[in-house]
Amino acid sequence: VWVIDKKYLFPQDYKGQKLAEQIFQGIIFVSAIIGFIYGYITEQFGWTVYIVMAGFALSCLLTLPPWPMYRRNPLKWLPVQESGTEEKKPADRKPKRHAKS
Repeated sequence: VWVIDKKYLFPQDYKGQKLAEQIFQGIIFVSAIIGFIYGYITEQFGWTVYIVMAGFALSCLLTLPPWPMYRRNPLKWLPVQESGTEEKKPADRKPKRHAKS
């Protein structure tokens, strides 16, 4: 049996996902602007591509690993209920009513 720590099962909460997405998009946007301007000034499209690729690599480094800043707002799960696991008997179920056509 493998035991996996809970922080690796849920590496980001919902607010952490939003923060990671904002960081990712911001870095990509800024690197694209800088790359375009630098490539335009030097008249070398290759520099534009290199700068955007460097921005992509930086954004991946900051957003893909499960950093603690993405786990500040964990979900509060309901406790396990043992009594609700029994199957109901067919006599206890209510009959389904279908809508008339």
